[in-house]
Amino acid sequence: MLSGKLLNALNDQMNFEFESASIYLAMSAYCASEDLDGFAHFFRVQVEEERFHAMKFFDFINDKGGRVIVKGYEDPENEFDSIIDVFEKALEHEKLVTKRIYALQDIATEEKEYSTISFLNWFIDEQVEEEATFESLVKKLKRIGNDSSALYMLNDELAKRVFTPPAE
Repeated sequence: MLSGKLLNALNDQMNFEFESASIYLAMSAYCASEDLDGFAHFFRVQVEEERFHAMKFFDFINDKGGRVIVKGYEDPENEFDSIIDVFEKALEHEKLVTKRIYALQDIATEEKEYSTISFLNWFIDEQVEEEATFESLVKKLKRIGNDSSALYMLNDELAKRVFTPPAE
């Protein structure tokens, strides 16, 4: 059985994952408005990943006999200075997600809630990948600079991204 503190923290993270999906959907909309459909697609796939993450929390809370509480969140940022700005903000967001997952792991460890520790280990590993992906894209965009040909090559590359839920 989950403690009230851990249950609340898990619910908060579930809701934050849904909020993350909203943030990435706004980023997708910005990219689409800039006629960068590959970048827009990249973020649409990211939306699917975040929803998948949220539902993992949803299912875990239910499996542990807890009560899922769905909450609202603030409107996401919709205006960006550039495509680099979008990806830098996405990277910062992923770093925030990592901090939140670590804080959850701290609570689970403190409470010796081993099934939650095991569950959160998947997210810890996932965050390494998430941060690395965005870090790499920020670096590429900075190297590209004002080279529109290179930008469209990256746009085409990102259009090929697919979301395949990991096998359990």
